[in-house]
Amino acid sequence: MKLSQHNKTDLLEIAIILAMFFLIIVIYVPVAIWEEEAHYQKESRYRMQNLYDVEEFYSSLTGGYNPNFLEAMNLVNATRDSALADSLFIGEQQVTLNGKEFFVDVGASFGFEFDTTFGFKSFRRDTVIDTTLQIAVYAEDLGRNDTSFIRKKDLPGYESDENFIGIVKEEPMTRVEAIEYYKTYLPDSSTYFCPLSKDPYQMEISEDGKSLKVSSPIKETVKEPRYLLFSFKANSHGIIKDGQKSWD
Repeated sequence: MKLSQHNKTDLLEIAIILAMFFLIIVIYVPVAIWEEEAHYQKESRYRMQNLYDVEEFYSSLTGGYNPNFLEAMNLVNATRDSALADSLFIGEQQVTLNGKEFFVDVGASFGFEFDTTFGFKSFRRDTVIDTTLQIAVYAEDLGRNDTSFIRKKDLPGYESDENFIGIVKEEPMTRVEAIEYYKTYLPDSSTYFCPLSKDPYQMEISEDGKSLKVSSPIKETVKEPRYLLFSFKANSHGIIKDGQKSWD
């Protein structure tokens, strides 16, 4: 059967559309797969760092690492809760966890260090109502009275000066101030498992108990099919040994 010129044109248009569709797939699908690979790598390394930090906090509290990560995590979290509830929960303390007693040494900065390690730094804008004062002070170098503007909360420091004369004017002032704070985050059991393989991370504690190594459980390349023509690939996400990360 001989195709007409019109049929040939239609077939050509279909071929062009299919070629464009295939080109889009070839360009964008690999990018999506690379983003997926990067996501798992980033999340896995984030969990590894948290796991290492939990053990470091446990060591600072008890004097050594704990091969039972979940127990270490629960003790660190419980200590943080106690320190948050009671500002006097510092120094040598006793924590009971699942019927087991732990003796910990809580530093004065434990809560702050915990929040800055595991929390997420954020900013908010607060409206602050303040008062500005115009004060008069005798300026010896000028040989006359001089005026300046200060915040009201700083007034006591000026009043103690023998050259202070008095307040000339007082005005309320409103300003917007950027406040830095940390959103509290407590590590949970997911920290112990690789988000890709679902296997627990490997921990190695030296015989003297002074060295800690955290490793990715992925030892061989993980390869999964994607969209028939492509593959997702992932290798080991690295190690952390005594604070040194293999990916830095």
